[in-house]
Amino acid sequence: MLIDMSTSQSGAPAEQAPPTRRRHDDAPDTIALFTRLAALEDGPERDILRDELVTAWLPMAHRIAGRFRDRGESIEDLKQVAALGLVKAIDRFEPDRGAFESYAVPTITGEVKRHFRDRMWALRVPRRVQELRNKVRVARRELTQTPGTPEPSVADIAAHTGLTEEEVGAGMEALESFSTLSLDAELSADDDGYSLADTLGASDASFDTVVDREAAKEGLRRLPERERAILYMRFFEDMTQSRIADQLGISQMHVSRLITRSCARVRDDVLGQRGSRRDAGGRSVA
Repeated sequence: MLIDMSTSQSGAPAEQAPPTRRRHDDAPDTIALFTRLAALEDGPERDILRDELVTAWLPMAHRIAGRFRDRGESIEDLKQVAALGLVKAIDRFEPDRGAFESYAVPTITGEVKRHFRDRMWALRVPRRVQELRNKVRVARRELTQTPGTPEPSVADIAAHTGLTEEEVGAGMEALESFSTLSLDAELSADDDGYSLADTLGASDASFDTVVDREAAKEGLRRLPERERAILYMRFFEDMTQSRIADQLGISQMHVSRLITRSCARVRDDVLGQRGSRRDAGGRSVA
């Protein structure tokens, strides 16, 4: 004879047992320990009890750290970060506010996420841009789940996420900011391959020459005409002092003295101009 277990002996439907919250194997029963911890003042006894709680809940912290494996950080480092989050959760937990696991899981998860946000980026990227990057990354994965699906366009990602195309562009640029290439990284697989360093420009020393010439112009204009002519012949026409002396009908020694004196006057004039600008602006413009 079959018995209907859904009804009581009186024929009324049996009251169903309330669903129980699933507990993980790494969620120990430490309510009594937390109650004792909350009642203790700072001291050796509290430190010992705190260490006992950390040891009891550490497997849970390691489980949470395992969710973030294969994201560019070693699992051991992630476990250390999760353990730090666990310690913070234990220190801040109030036993009369509910179950510790419900409080600790988001606390530890947030600590690990902050680690990725603040420590793992090769370039410092604003948090808003990091969030855009994550949305774009998830959207690209969702839009290419079907094999053979072409790479989604900016417009496709914008329509999928509700972002503007400008925001999608910022998120896609941030995808390249999580890690950097070495300057020795090969950019070509050909026999005549080149590295990233080969594509970088070098400082042009001619810029310093341009600055010096512009700075000396005013001082040169203030020189007497004969001294300007001597400097022009010496430094622009590459004439020797002897040839300049023969052309002007003076001694080579006199030409040498005029060149030295003219250069000193121009140099003093440039330095005087820079000193005036520094005094007026409160800082050096050199």
